[in-house]
Amino acid sequence: MQKISPFLWFDDQAEEAAKFYASVFKNSKVISTTRYDEASANASGRPKGSVMTVSFELSGQEFTALNGGPAFHINPSISFFVNCESGEEVDEYWQKVSDGGKVLMSLDKYPFSERYGWVQDKYGVSWQITKTNPDGNKRPKFTPSIMFIHENAGKAKEAMEFYVSVFKDAYAGNVFPYEPADNVAEPAGNVAYEDFELLGEWFAAMDSSSAEHDFDLNEAVSFVVRCDDQAEIDYYWEKLSAVPGSEQCGWLKDKYGVSWQVVPENIQELIQMPGATGALMHMKKIDIEALKQAGKEQ
Repeated sequence: MQKISPFLWFDDQAEEAAKFYASVFKNSKVISTTRYDEASANASGRPKGSVMTVSFELSGQEFTALNGGPAFHINPSISFFVNCESGEEVDEYWQKVSDGGKVLMSLDKYPFSERYGWVQDKYGVSWQITKTNPDGNKRPKFTPSIMFIHENAGKAKEAMEFYVSVFKDAYAGNVFPYEPADNVAEPAGNVAYEDFELLGEWFAAMDSSSAEHDFDLNEAVSFVVRCDDQAEIDYYWEKLSAVPGSEQCGWLKDKYGVSWQVVPENIQELIQMPGATGALMHMKKIDIEALKQAGKEQ
């Protein structure tokens, strides 16, 4: 099981979107579906028995989709690189993902890739589909990429250094600054692309201060951190949480606006206990023993 995996918030399209992505990308499948029980339905306002989450794999990498209602909307502040071995593979995925979507950067040849395009699909998820350099270091098929904009523009490298210092088994990868030849008005030192590994999972990041963006980081795309025990939950919560008002049910927001869910590795098993889901809904940081006790009291 991945220690960190992406979590996508939809209004009411989680099941449809998961099935679509599993049909588009090779070696992919829907794994499991959970439904709102009485406690979670009452807390969320969602219909009891309706689909809550859908877990799925894309080329062996884990994702989760949630039907959470209209509170948050996915936007391009977090996108996903799709690393392809050929231009033909790029074109195949582009044709399928761009149908009904919005092109953010046209499919073309760029200085950093022989074949690349950036598209926001019909569900709002953004994909940077690229032919990777065969001489470069091996990267997974999908890499989430964080865009640092507005008050956080120029902080991509600082954020990478912060995450590498916080997470165990972490290290920095490539860092490419903007160059004058890029023909963009980014300040010297801003990052055009960087990547880093946290707990075995790769992330990418970039700065974007010269373009106007009508979106920003929010809870619609978060990252689930699966912890071995309460001590590990406590550690990541203390290191990452920077916005007390965003703390809820294991969710937190860090000082750059990125959302994380710090949960026990067996969270699905725990919330199956009667009473545990109701207890979870009233927690900020997850308390494993309190969840177990709530289950015993039912």
